[in-house]
Amino acid sequence: MDRLSTLDLFVRIVDRGSFSAAAADLSISRPVATTAIKDLEQRLGTRLLQRSTRHVQATVEGQAYYRRCVAILADLEDADRGASGAVAGLLRVDVVGNLARTILLPALPEFLARHPALTVHLGEGERFVDLVREGVDCVVRAGKLADSDMVVRRLGFMEEITVASPAYLANFGTPGSPDSLDGHVMVGFVSSRTGQPLPLEFTRDGKVVEVALPARVLVSGAETSAEAARLGLGLVQAPRYRFADDLASGRLLEVLVDFPPTPTPVSVLYPSSRQLSPRVRVFIDWLVETVSPQLAPA
Repeated sequence: MDRLSTLDLFVRIVDRGSFSAAAADLSISRPVATTAIKDLEQRLGTRLLQRSTRHVQATVEGQAYYRRCVAILADLEDADRGASGAVAGLLRVDVVGNLARTILLPALPEFLARHPALTVHLGEGERFVDLVREGVDCVVRAGKLADSDMVVRRLGFMEEITVASPAYLANFGTPGSPDSLDGHVMVGFVSSRTGQPLPLEFTRDGKVVEVALPARVLVSGAETSAEAARLGLGLVQAPRYRFADDLASGRLLEVLVDFPPTPTPVSVLYPSSRQLSPRVRVFIDWLVETVSPQLAPA
């Protein structure tokens, strides 16, 4: 391997914590990766990686070398872009599934046409993603974010509503305010952070009111929650765009219109420990240009 390829391999091994994962990313064999790093360490006269049966991590010397390598590779990518006017390579993005399909994916052809040398790997999930360890460049998330060392850029807010099926309202009645929810039930959406169902949330006189209703059905997926609402299993709160077709067809009805849930923030996150690559930079700029106008202002 040439020196630049070896630097790229070294950075990926540190990011992924694995020789095998880094080798797979670069489409080389594990033995080739092992030999390249051994030769690098011999040339530098120092040990860069501490290997164990489960994990690989950088030594103190390796951490300093890693930071220099990240800067060198980012500068090289910037130089290539300056010379060619284009970004290239693989961009790994993780997005909340429904948000990806309804807002991001319809606009993606224009982004790919703008950057024909760029390939996008679009993952879907709502779980916490270790961006560095899993080799993900950035994530787009909806909701309040836990404290982390990620850089967060707010894209905007999604309007939230409360819905129920006609069958549910026929059985339980139509509530007029959060105070009239006695006897009602909700579809319990289980928080991935706490493992507990989230309470319903309403805004009244500028203040947020939380109401924890009984739930016969607990779910951990947005689509399952929506289907449970259609089946009359309880009240559900979610972004308005998710229920646009259901509201138009009458399968679901909006309730408690005068007491809306607080809007949900939508943000893009990327590692603070990494120099922002041209691939990620153009993607975030595109999100701000294309996705943000579809949301309420940040």
